[in-house]
Amino acid sequence: MAMLGKSVRMSRLVNPKSNKMMAITVDHSISRGILEGLIPIQETIDKIVAGGPNAITMTKGIAELCWPQHAGKVSLLLKCSSYSPVQPTSDVLFGDAEEGVRMGADGVSVGAMMLGDHQAAQLADIGRLSKQCMSYGMPLIGHMYPKGESVAKVDQTKWENIAYSVRAGAELGVDIIKTTYTGDPKTMARVVEACPARVAIQGGDSCKTIEDYMSMTYDAIHRANVGGVVFGRFVWSYSDVTSLIKALGSIIHENATVAQAMEMLRDLESDSAKK
Repeated sequence: MAMLGKSVRMSRLVNPKSNKMMAITVDHSISRGILEGLIPIQETIDKIVAGGPNAITMTKGIAELCWPQHAGKVSLLLKCSSYSPVQPTSDVLFGDAEEGVRMGADGVSVGAMMLGDHQAAQLADIGRLSKQCMSYGMPLIGHMYPKGESVAKVDQTKWENIAYSVRAGAELGVDIIKTTYTGDPKTMARVVEACPARVAIQGGDSCKTIEDYMSMTYDAIHRANVGGVVFGRFVWSYSDVTSLIKALGSIIHENATVAQAMEMLRDLESDSAKK
């Protein structure tokens, strides 16, 4: 019965037509500080939900304060760990699967900065959380990046390091693994091939324009065959969050081209400006 519960929850995280997931995360304040796009947080969450992603990731306190009015509209992913500005390679666990069940989440998520000094402790936490998730029928999402102390900045997008990170998640029972995009669909396809669990890419800060992010999304989804995206900063810092999410969704779920998605974005922004 627990695996049935996981199947039910997973079905709500993935679009049945495209078999892809689009999640937006607003869990940045502990790890990166109070960012402008997350003030006020309620307004940002409202705009995200209006865009219709499959899920949104947040911590338990923000969920308790800001999520009740949106319950049932979009899946909730409960973030159960975070790093901090003073310890950027150490994700500390502060939640569990039982809390996810209590709060009606369709998944719980945990982070790990791989190939560094804190990898052992972080993987031990993920292993214990994976066991809980199996017991409760709760999908586990891992935010796993090769950003530990042993990895030079230039090597954080090497497909071998990214593949190692996501494969480690799959080995521990993580169902969906968010990670860095390699920058090239051919090498990202190698990452996907190396990992039997669903791989999703982050937005990050590697792109300069919205069109660049759309191109990355198209290449990752349709050329590298990643299983979804988990985007954050570039989405909720945009001037029209709701329209951007809808336009990105057209690429992810409707096979729209970058040019079509950009045109859709401009049309939605024009319509929004008239209201």
